[in-house]
Amino acid sequence: MPTRILPAGADPDAVRSLTTLLSQLPDAEPQPPVGDSTQLVDTLARLAAESVDELPEVVVVHERIGPVPALELIREVALRFPAVGVILVTTDTSPGLFAAAMDSGARGLVALPLSYEELAGRVQAVAQWSTGVRRHLGHGASDVLGGVGGTVVTVSGAKGGVGATLTAIQLALAAQASGRSTALVDLDLQTGDIASYLDVQFRRSVVDLAAISDITPRVLADAVFRHDTGLALLLAPGEGERGEEVTDRAARLIVGVLRSRYEVVVVDCGAQLGAASAVAVEMADTALLVTTPDVVAVRAAKRTVRMWDRLQIRKAEETTVVVNRHTRSTEIQPALVQRITGTAVARIAVPANFKELQGVVDAGRLHELDSRSTVKQALWGLAGELGLAKAPEASHRGGGRGAVGFRRRKE
Repeated sequence: MPTRILPAGADPDAVRSLTTLLSQLPDAEPQPPVGDSTQLVDTLARLAAESVDELPEVVVVHERIGPVPALELIREVALRFPAVGVILVTTDTSPGLFAAAMDSGARGLVALPLSYEELAGRVQAVAQWSTGVRRHLGHGASDVLGGVGGTVVTVSGAKGGVGATLTAIQLALAAQASGRSTALVDLDLQTGDIASYLDVQFRRSVVDLAAISDITPRVLADAVFRHDTGLALLLAPGEGERGEEVTDRAARLIVGVLRSRYEVVVVDCGAQLGAASAVAVEMADTALLVTTPDVVAVRAAKRTVRMWDRLQIRKAEETTVVVNRHTRSTEIQPALVQRITGTAVARIAVPANFKELQGVVDAGRLHELDSRSTVKQALWGLAGELGLAKAPEASHRGGGRGAVGFRRRKE
């Protein structure tokens, strides 16, 4: 059986040379190369979703790949696709880099300039390892082999005060109530309010995981707060200045570990883009951007979408806007928001009804919001639309697009 090899690198000349050499290896079947870290992870996730058997046995990562550094990328691939062997191609063959590559999950290292004999030997060894792992785990372990893990949803605000934290909390509660193990993460590192909204007193926060390179289940359990609702909470630090300790590398590792242990991971990224929240948005299966139907907020949403695109974090068409505080009388309707931002817009818009929220918000008991609340019904319906929970029966009441009401079905 031929060995499928997926080359990845940002330098076209280097990747071309690598692909040419790989095609000369016996029983090798090089796949079309990918040009950056996002393409690599997306390609592997797509293949794993089709079938475990579609995954390549070997991935060869060039040291000059981006935007995610090579070692961080290898760590993510090893975590999400544990039966795919990764080889790092690099000019630095020092013991320090070798140890770092192995710690990140690489199965081998090949020096530049490339040597046919060295590359052939390393590819063969890694392919045999990958095949052995798959044979040992068997077809019943497709979830392990595929490494797709849980669903990560990020919730960002177009600006402060548009309801991103409220949305994140209710989405997580809906997922947990539907029987899916759910983690709620506060990456609004300076001004995170999830603890206040859920009446939580805590000692540990996401900062406690920032300096740990190997987050074991026990270490994670020590940092996570188990809420009465069943949610696993990983909270922002009480001292906002400590948020700087959560680097992009730490955030990537933390989100990856949570994805591997929970079916749903909801991340509140706040309204300000930092290194940690940027990584979370990039890694997310679904990235939500919450806005209100007013000129200032919609302009802020458009500005955020453009910034994500410039920084190669997220493309506009891969972002979903949620319209909060929607009314039928407002001039800015969801369809207009979609045209302005160039994004997808959630079918369900959240109605403006702060009176329903005021009591539980002031008491810090947002999880006790009445089930009859139209705001809660809309947000839980949104969770169903996103595939996080079973959506309640819904019917549209006359008016603007996206206004949603719920009623009991007649038998």
